Amino acid sequence: MHFGALGDIHGDFEAARRAIRRHADVTFWICVGDIADDGGRYEDLGAPVHWIKGNNENFDLIASGDLPPGLLYLPNGTSRRIGALTVAGLGGTFAPTMYELGPEELPHPKKGTAKATELADRRRHFVREEVEALKRLRNVDVLMTHEAPRPYVVGGAGARRGIDAGKTPVNEILAEMTPRLHLFGHHHRFTEHDRQGVRSVGLDLVSRSYLLIDGDSLEYERVEVP
Repeated sequence: MHFGALGDIHGDFEAARRAIRRHADVTFWICVGDIADDGGRYEDLGAPVHWIKGNNENFDLIASGDLPPGLLYLPNGTSRRIGALTVAGLGGTFAPTMYELGPEELPHPKKGTAKATELADRRRHFVREEVEALKRLRNVDVLMTHEAPRPYVVGGAGARRGIDAGKTPVNEILAEMTPRLHLFGHHHRFTEHDRQGVRSVGLDLVSRSYLLIDGDSLEYERVEVP
């Protein structure tokens, strides 16, 4: 059994559908967030896709549950059994000023638009409560996060003065949970690392590449988009 993994989509629904159509034998896909377009729209992608939130989503629509039937949202701090695999997720980004709030306390003032990038909507962040819930989980096969673990140098490993854009809470989860594989997005670049003894893979934009993953070994193949 194989499954697929998609990076950030950002409204390029057709690129995601093309990837899915190429692999009709793949029964389900996972995605590390940022599916919505700039207007906050979602579309069916042609196969079941289990996904976590990014920082560019329509959070009102996610809260309502009124999503296309093939988009199967995985809330922060939870896990889900998909076939023989257990997949857990921490979507969104890290904000120190929001971290100690409860998930229900994240500010989201009424907006005049469904635009996915509405900055006032702090539901785009994750909080400590969700991180602690994940740290207690065991026997997780795949952990999806939107943020990268540290160190993650923006500009690539060879950058002389790159900024470490990784987030310590992700490392904490990896150390405690020890999943078999970690996937993340947000930075739109394919990378491979070992963090806290876990294989940690950054996914590219879906328009550039995606992964096919063996459901038993969790070994993966990167498929570049022609």
